Amino acid sequence: MEQVVLLDESGQAIGVEDKAIVHHQDTPLHLAFSCYVFNGRGEFLLTQRAHHKRTFPSVWTNTCCGHPAPKEDMKAAITRRLGEELGLTVRGLELVLPGFQYRATMPNGVVENEKCPVFVAFTENTPQPNPDEVAATRWVDWKEFSADVLADETEVSAWCALQVRQLVELGPEPAQWPKGAAADLPPAAHVG
Repeated sequence: MEQVVLLDESGQAIGVEDKAIVHHQDTPLHLAFSCYVFNGRGEFLLTQRAHHKRTFPSVWTNTCCGHPAPKEDMKAAITRRLGEELGLTVRGLELVLPGFQYRATMPNGVVENEKCPVFVAFTENTPQPNPDEVAATRWVDWKEFSADVLADETEVSAWCALQVRQLVELGPEPAQWPKGAAADLPPAAHVG
């Protein structure tokens, strides 16, 4: 059974909960991650969440999201999920937004409530989506995509829209984004 790490507002771990039951109308704050994967052409891998997912089904979003297991290194968790969801191997996996946090509510009242550090990575692989996790993928031009998100012309997940607003402030070239400080991560997050 996959478990998520529950957090207090300061980001300290206060317990674990089964992922299958943690998301509801009063979802507790928990630890997650987001990753944005780019190719050598400056394109970003946009993914559509599987249609049967409990939270935000069918929504287009960043390349990969997930939850580290208790005491699991964040980069190891991201590498694991990129393989499981998309069959991808990546290089240059780096922290870029250590303090990102959001809360979003689905139309049915189910809430996502996460401290969700954001990472960037690069690949030349072709994605092989796992249909249990990903309904579709698209390589998109980052500059066009981010401009459309900022102009509310592209519908993406609530967390992706917020993250894009912060990522564009890091500069126009994802390969040159400054690394985030591990000291700014939630204390429960482990990064080797």
